[in-house]
Amino acid sequence: MDTAPEHASSGPPGSRDYTEVQQSPEFGELRRGYRSFVFPLTVAFIVWYLLYVLLSNYAGGFMGTKVVGSINIAFVFGLAQFVTTFLIAWWYSRVAAERFDPKAEAIKARLEAEERDA
Repeated sequence: MDTAPEHASSGPPGSRDYTEVQQSPEFGELRRGYRSFVFPLTVAFIVWYLLYVLLSNYAGGFMGTKVVGSINIAFVFGLAQFVTTFLIAWWYSRVAAERFDPKAEAIKARLEAEERDA
């Protein structure tokens, strides 16, 4: 004999349906802002990385050009990959702290307030 309710929630007791949160204008604005920052930056970095790989494979003469002593362009480009990675991570953390985190905190605070009032 089955005694479970017909429409039991799949989440823990007291959990809410977050579809309404996802469809809210505040969440949409947060998602658009995030995507408009992250996607172009990701594409730019991938293009920069692939340029390095392609030049290393098909432009050996250019990449082997000496810059100073035994340091060549390939070595400089390789180091630039690391520098670029750290700069992007630093830039993202600053933008997230200024633009994304306050919006996310506002959404979280509203949800917690609604949960307390319910």
